[in-house]
Amino acid sequence: MAEGTDEGRNGNRDTSPNEAALSARLESLDQRLSKIRGHRKTGTDQPGDSSEDQAARSRGMALGFRLSSELIAGVVVGAAIGWGIDRLLSTSPFGFIVFFLLGFVAGVVNVVRSAGVASRNRR
Repeated sequence: MAEGTDEGRNGNRDTSPNEAALSARLESLDQRLSKIRGHRKTGTDQPGDSSEDQAARSRGMALGFRLSSELIAGVVVGAAIGWGIDRLLSTSPFGFIVFFLLGFVAGVVNVVRSAGVASRNRR
């Protein structure tokens, strides 16, 4: 009797309007996901979508490398000057610390200027 009841429920559930609507929605979702996956595969198989996208990516990468190199250069130059002053005047580690921090500040200022956040000439 329990088996007959389960079969009745399964059979009844398969034909219910809610199950039919859910099955239709799942099928629609599956088709949409298949289309999206297909577009992604074709998009990744090709080297680039368009030359404009590649140019924008190239400009972004160039700007990122330029900004990071300016920050690193400021810190390295400041640290080198501080180390040199410490060796020359035997004031270790105070010159290194001071010029390291000044180099960091100079690097940040250069990055802000290069990024166009602050203008070069304030009037």
